[in-house]
Formats: sequence, structure tokens, C-alpha cells
Amino acid sequence: MRRFKAALFVLACALAPSARADVKPHPVFGDHMVLQQGVPIVVYGKADAGEELSVGLEQKTANSESGAVKSTTADKDGNWSVKFGAPKAGTGYSITIKGKNKITFKNVAVGEVWVCSGQSNMQWEFWRNNLGEQSKTVPAGAKNPNIRLMTLQRVTAATPQDTFPVVTVNREGTKGPDAPKVHYGKWLECDQASVQEFSAVAYYFGRDLEKALKVPVGLIVNSWGGMPAEAYTSLEALDAEPSLKGYADRARAVAKAFETNKQNPAPNAPTALYNSLVHPLLKFPVKGAIWYQGESNATRAYEYRTLYPTMIKDWRTRWGGELPFVGVQLAPFRGSTNGVWANVDYAELRDAQRHATTVLPKVGVAVITDAGHETDIHPPQKEPVGARLALNARALAYGEKIEYLGPVYKSAKFESGTATLSFDHVGGGLVAKDGDLVGFTIAGKDGKFVPAKATIKGETVVVSAEGVAEPAMVRFGWVNFAKPTLNFFNKEGLPASPFRTDDLPLTTMPKKK
Repeated sequence: MRRFKAALFVLACALAPSARADVKPHPVFGDHMVLQQGVPIVVYGKADAGEELSVGLEQKTANSESGAVKSTTADKDGNWSVKFGAPKAGTGYSITIKGKNKITFKNVAVGEVWVCSGQSNMQWEFWRNNLGEQSKTVPAGAKNPNIRLMTLQRVTAATPQDTFPVVTVNREGTKGPDAPKVHYGKWLECDQASVQEFSAVAYYFGRDLEKALKVPVGLIVNSWGGMPAEAYTSLEALDAEPSLKGYADRARAVAKAFETNKQNPAPNAPTALYNSLVHPLLKFPVKGAIWYQGESNATRAYEYRTLYPTMIKDWRTRWGGELPFVGVQLAPFRGSTNGVWANVDYAELRDAQRHATTVLPKVGVAVITDAGHETDIHPPQKEPVGARLALNARALAYGEKIEYLGPVYKSAKFESGTATLSFDHVGGGLVAKDGDLVGFTIAGKDGKFVPAKATIKGETVVVSAEGVAEPAMVRFGWVNFAKPTLNFFNKEGLPASPFRTDDLPLTTMPKKK
């Protein structure tokens, strides 16, 4: 037995150098990937310390062939990278990496790359039962080699990670060798099979973006259902904001515990998803990010006015530059606390999301007041969500002169028993769909809001109510779920964002001790 163990040891030692010699590019590189156009291409990974290697970037088209080769040496920690110039958008590219081994990535494209993040409404795949007929009709017609998809596996980490897992597993809730497969951390061409396992919102966004820009589009989904925004924010960013420092302290405690128990943190722990799902992507250039999240922060909506911009600025600092960022306002949903259905925390969270667009440049918001569900927190209407995200992206990231928002409150004038409201993003004109405007309330200085009559007059809305002789404030859509559905739009078919003209204390403000 002792001789047998000794032989195994010798064999392991003989094989170990060969295993260590393999050049390993970062897992974000692979067949079918999309590289961001307009910026230098950087290819990077790990190898033996001091190992010499070369990286080639080549494009073959029907009429031409071109390429470049760069050489480098891995540093003392085994890290290596090479940089190429910014290639033109298109397909037919390949990347070949040669060291003590050789790896070639085929069917590589250059175009626009977007990160698609958030919680379950971003995660929600086409196979989900509540998506109805679109779960069949959309995948059937989804084949498009110009759209490439990647989903990261939902894992957590106590400290920032450089890579992510590349694994194939059975679809959630299925068993056996014939179960549908999910390929995490792997680029896939968009087709009937791959899109079934992919975010519906992200697909609709990418579909519309590819159609408008006519270049390849790469979509990387790193969402996780039920998770709060602080989980996607770095320790340094949380630590730098006094009101969020408590989250940083919790993250440090989790990291310290990991040193002892080696157990990864819960996914809702501060920084846990930044460490595992955001940090591994930071060296990979992307154009922007779309974000559908907030349900898990709704009871802390007032805090979100600080947390959400902090997270956006954090990502921008990490990726470098003014990363365009488009969020989805929470869908109408009744919501409750301990069975009580009278909250306005969703309304306050929506306002925090809108607030971010006023304090940061190139931050957009997709308003979906017409695409919610009273009792389903995962409303089945995903197409308008993706479509409005794409409109925002086209305007904010690509400078298209299009109307990308519905009416946004600008100012109010109170006189003669009425309030006259003015708006930005009027577009071709203001519209009340299917009858009179609904969803407006009005109050005097006492702050007691009552349902109001609202009438469109040109590019303004005039609001009044019997019994409110001297109105002082107006709110629109200031509920978790509006019934009947809010019907204030512009002629471009985009709904108005809920708003309030007052600055009364919010229900989600911290209680004074």
C-alpha cells in the first residue's frame, strides 16, 4: 500500500507541471462571444508565471481576411493581457491564443455589449409558465445569429472574484439526463433552445437594439431573484456613503466569518453579488447596463434615493467612463406588509428610481404603469419592458433623436382652485387612453389627498376637485397598484411616470428615535 501511494505521488508530480502549463483565458471569452466595438479589444487570462504566449485576432469575410498577432509574457502571478485596436462591428472574427497549449475561439462578433442585471423580473426566462403564449411564439421565431446570449450562474462570494463558473446544469425544477439544460457562463447564439433559458426582458431589449443599430448585440445576464441593490454594490462604495456604512460593516463581518467557516454568504448580503456577478466582468468592456430591481428594497424606498445612485456611480467607476444605465420602474403590484394592502412603498420606490435620472447623467427609466399585475409580482408582459429599455438606450447611449419617455412632471401652478401641470417629454402631444384621465389626486395645505378631475389642455394637465378650494399639491399614480390602470400617455404610446408635487415626509423614511 505504501509503495502504491508513493507511485501515485510521483505520477501526480509528473502530471502537475503539464496541468499548470495550460493557458487559461478569462471565461468571458468563448465561441460566439461579442466584443464591444469602438474601444480597444483586450484579451486576458492566466498562465504559468513567465510563460510566453501570443494572441491573434482575425476576421474572415466573403471578400477579405485580416488580422493581427500580439505577444506577451505572463507576470509573476500568472496574469497576462494583450491589447488590439478597436475593430469594426461585424462577424467572422476569431481569437487564437498560443502558449504551451493552443485555444481558438470561433464565430466571434464585434458589436454592442450590455449587462442585464437585477432581480427576478430581469431573471424571468421564457420557459416560465406565467408568460403564456409568448413562451412558445417568441422562441419559435427567435433565431438570430446577430444576438448572442450569456447567463452567469447564481453564486455568491465574500470577497471580489476575478472569474465566474462555466457549468451546464438541468433547468431549475427538472431532473434526469433528458431535462432541459442551462449553460451558465457560456456564450450562445440566440435560437429557439437558448432563448428559452434566457431572460425575456433582456431578449426583447436586445432584439429591438439589434434591429435599430444593425450590429451584433451581446447580452450578459447576472440577475438573481429577490436580491437587494446593496448586494450588487462594492464594499468601498458602501463604506464611502455615511448613510450606507452599516451595509459595509455587515459585508466586512461576512468576509471575516468566511475566513473561519469557508461558507459563501447569503445572496442578499451586502456586496455578495457584486463580488461574484459584477466584479468578474469589470475588465471586459461593455456599452451599458439595464437594471430591473427594487421590489426587495421597496420597504426602504427612501434609502434607495441614495443607494441606487451610489450603485450606479460604483459600476461606472469600476468599468470606467459614464456607463449608460437604464432601470425599469417597478410594475404595478398591490404589495402588502403582514397582509395589509394599503402601502405606497412601491410608489415611493418608483419615485426614487425617477430621482436617479435627475441627479446622474445618462440614466434612463422604463415606465411600465400599463404592464403590471395586481397579484403577480412577476407580470407576464415583458415585451413593453424590453422595448422601452431599448428606446432609452438608443437615446441615451447612442444619441438617437427619438422620444424615449412618456410625460415627466416638470412644474405646477396653483391658482383659482386648480393646479396646472407642465411636463417634459410631451412628444407629439398628451393623450388620455380610453376615456378621462385617471390616477390624479389633489390636496390643500392640510395634505389630505382626494380623487381629482384631470383634463388635458394643450401641453398641460389641469387638475381640480370639489371641496379643495385652494389646492397646494398633486399626486399621480401614487399607489402600489392603480385601479383602473393609469391612462396618461404621450402620442408616442409611452406612459407618464408617477409623480408628486409635494415634499411631505415619505412613509419609508427612517423613524425618528
